[in-house]
Amino acid sequence: MRRLVKLGAAVVGGLLWTLPAQAEYPDRVIKLVVPFPPGGGVDLVARLVGQGIAEELGQPVVIENKPGGGTLTGTDFVARSAADGYTLVLASFAHAVNPSLQPKMPYDTAKAFQPIGMIGRSYNVLVTSPTSKFKTVGDIIKASKEKPGSLTYASQGIGTSAHLAGELFKNLGGVEIVHVPYRGVAQALQDVLSGQVQMMWPTSAAATGLINGGQLHAVASTAPAGKSPVPGVSTIAEQGLPGYVVDGWYGVYAPAGTPKDIAMKLNASLNRVVQKAEFQRRLEPEGLVVTPGTPEAFDAFVQGEVVRWNKIVVENKITVD
Repeated sequence: MRRLVKLGAAVVGGLLWTLPAQAEYPDRVIKLVVPFPPGGGVDLVARLVGQGIAEELGQPVVIENKPGGGTLTGTDFVARSAADGYTLVLASFAHAVNPSLQPKMPYDTAKAFQPIGMIGRSYNVLVTSPTSKFKTVGDIIKASKEKPGSLTYASQGIGTSAHLAGELFKNLGGVEIVHVPYRGVAQALQDVLSGQVQMMWPTSAAATGLINGGQLHAVASTAPAGKSPVPGVSTIAEQGLPGYVVDGWYGVYAPAGTPKDIAMKLNASLNRVVQKAEFQRRLEPEGLVVTPGTPEAFDAFVQGEVVRWNKIVVENKITVD
């Protein structure tokens, strides 16, 4: 019997010796999917995050643009990918709005992803033409109430932050302003500059150069009261609409089921990356305020945004058709 036990132990030991050691994550290329076309601020954020994580973890990070469907194409690709930490998605404002806007979601936003962490937040700016008589939030509300529906505001498309910022303004201000959607931010801003449309809520990245050059007048920021990132410009909340806030944001997700230890390793790396001075310097023109934190804090923030924007979409009967 003792001989059999020894023989069994020797066989098991031999098998263990021949099994390959489990590789420590990561041991190959990581893919960061960007659900937008190449170019612009989104790509800059992705490249800097990818480069930083690659340096932290010692493996290349490849940026892959997968646009389409209002970010659904690229995001769904990640939702269906292996939950092994090698395929990630750069999520933004659209991630929290799509569940309310898209009639046929290919995934459940609350269940299809493992949150990794927040990169940062940015804010929009309410702007008018320098020749416009609308210089304050009060000016706009007063004129809107005197002639409901007589004022217009531009956006780069339905469901964008510029669009929903205007809808939130209408609801909190109790006013009627007509939305004019465009196919891109450049044409929308051009029509604000010319006075064709009275106002717009572009991102600070899109508006700052024009504001500094005197081509646009900055009425107010969409940041929380007391936290306007635009020098000399107060917030909409401070100008008479308490509670008004519109956050643009970026964060990273992995597919649901990604092991907790891998998620935490990615989170720690991401947090170190966004806190580096060079990272923040490069993204300063985008108006991004870095907000490192836990996966749980990121998840709670996004789920709160899903609820908040669903209320606006439903109340204002917004559709993508």
